[in-house]
Amino acid sequence: MLLRTKPFAVAIWCILAVFAGGAVADSGYLADVDDLPLPPGLSEDDSARVVFDKPEGRIVEAQATGSGTPAGVEDFYAGALPALGWQARGNGAWSRGDEVLQLTLSQDGPQVVVRYLITPAAR
Repeated sequence: MLLRTKPFAVAIWCILAVFAGGAVADSGYLADVDDLPLPPGLSEDDSARVVFDKPEGRIVEAQATGSGTPAGVEDFYAGALPALGWQARGNGAWSRGDEVLQLTLSQDGPQVVVRYLITPAAR
């Protein structure tokens, strides 16, 4: 009987390992913007997520917190966003296609807070 349960246990462990690995990989991006990465050490606040789809485009609000500094987050996005097609507009604003991304950074004690707002670009 032990030989029958061991393969079953190994199979269950493998399945759980695959799903756990996927969850870790997915946590590196905002939940509602699958190509907007989170800086290392930050995690998204699920209770701050707001998404609207409008004929003019989507509106996404999100927030992430974690260890770090606003300068470190700025450096991270200065390197990551251009590779994803975003163009810097100054003062934390970025544009890509018909969308504008506004990053608002603040420090709350040892935690950095990043607020994200994606809106349709003005026409």
